[in-house]
Amino acid sequence: MNHRPAAASGHPLVSRAACGIMAAGGNAFDGAVAAGFVSTIAEPALTSLGGGGFLLARTADGAETVFDFFSNTPGKGLGGQLSKPHFFPVTVDFAGTRQDFNIGLGSVAVPGTLKGLLHVHRRLGRLDLARVLTPAITAAEQGLKINNQQAYFFRLLEPILTMSAAGQRIFAPGGRLLRAGETYRNPDLAAFLKNLVENPGDDFYSGPTATAVAADMRGGNGILTAEDLASFEVIERRPLTFSYRDMKVISNPPPSLGGIMIRATMQGLEDTDFSAATFGVPEHILPLARALHRTEEDRAAIMTAAGQVCTRGTTHLSVRDSDGNAAAMTSSNGEGSGYIVPGCGIMLNNMMGEEDLHPGGFHAAAPGEKIGSMMSPSLVSDSDNGGIIIGSGGSMRIRSAIPQVLLNMIDLLIEPEKAVKLPRIHWDGDCMQVEPGLPPNTIAVLKKKFPVNLWQEKNVYFGGVHTVAGNRGGGDPRRNGCFIVSEP
Repeated sequence: MNHRPAAASGHPLVSRAACGIMAAGGNAFDGAVAAGFVSTIAEPALTSLGGGGFLLARTADGAETVFDFFSNTPGKGLGGQLSKPHFFPVTVDFAGTRQDFNIGLGSVAVPGTLKGLLHVHRRLGRLDLARVLTPAITAAEQGLKINNQQAYFFRLLEPILTMSAAGQRIFAPGGRLLRAGETYRNPDLAAFLKNLVENPGDDFYSGPTATAVAADMRGGNGILTAEDLASFEVIERRPLTFSYRDMKVISNPPPSLGGIMIRATMQGLEDTDFSAATFGVPEHILPLARALHRTEEDRAAIMTAAGQVCTRGTTHLSVRDSDGNAAAMTSSNGEGSGYIVPGCGIMLNNMMGEEDLHPGGFHAAAPGEKIGSMMSPSLVSDSDNGGIIIGSGGSMRIRSAIPQVLLNMIDLLIEPEKAVKLPRIHWDGDCMQVEPGLPPNTIAVLKKKFPVNLWQEKNVYFGGVHTVAGNRGGGDPRRNGCFIVSEP
């Protein structure tokens, strides 16, 4: 098969950036890096250069690497002297469910996304950095209209986005939060990106910007130090590898928990014969539900082995070029700390403020430890070597969303766009969460086996799977996803 350059992500501008860079002569890694920078502008409530993530790369010659640029715990050089960090809860209302998140300068973990993107470009990119950064610079300068999905996230996170005067200037110019259809701009970020061409990240991690951040942290009872920033390194890891049917699956290894849990779910499905099943019938849904339930039952032991785990909002992109290079990248800013890096337009993460990351208590971990994650950028090899590039946002639902879409595509032979859209289920430890759209008899069978909560509409709760498979793909409509493939 002649594979054309393609990309799937959570925003049309992000997918277009990846395809545009590949059309200009870049490879999949140039495209992924360009799209990663653009996503921090197009999806600013989900990701940031001040967050963290992972990129899973497979080169045309078969080399496979996970680039781990997720956050570390901060505090190097403090000697445990900070007793009362700037750290406080805000309440977010998720469609009937209220949840507290901790933000402030004391919630910031060591940011890795900027260094990660630059590292991947330096290692695997083909185009010069100035060309790769052009789409993001243009977007930050000219702005883009906020779509309904991003406006929804803005409303959820308003107290975080507008915590500081700098945040208010970015997200609430004129005194109120930006709404759908209005233009979002970030001129400070545009200027920062332009400077990266001559100063590729040095200033942010060890120059004047790092000094300014460290000073703000000292003066505002934050934990992040200049030593934390200067010592952060991207780690290249060997992917987690396992088989499903006759296919090779590679995913994120420990300390990430996601790949291990996806492996457990899929291996729990491998003995089931789905050849006579169609989507949504009990013969399809019940084995899936049992596998998800078993994986969740084993999660406590898995988490103990993997350590701290980040489970919050994320975004994903999948990219492939015509040479056979493939990239799957998942990134997050948590909910954001509310702190904006001076003069850069970059909100830093709040990974230190998420309760389920820190089972031993907030700020109990030693500085410099890698925080775990549920993020699971993944690749599946198939017979025509085009493979499946896949990943998802959705915190704990990542580990159920990805296997379900793969099951739809591999076992039920459903084309990718439809496979992404179909309703999903998720065992949350107490009940089976079920999206609408399954047949009544299937719901009845599930209710005999599990407590069931039937949702009234499809929701971002169930993830945001973006996948490329051959010359087809799917962007998850739950998150306004967009798949683009170049013309033949």
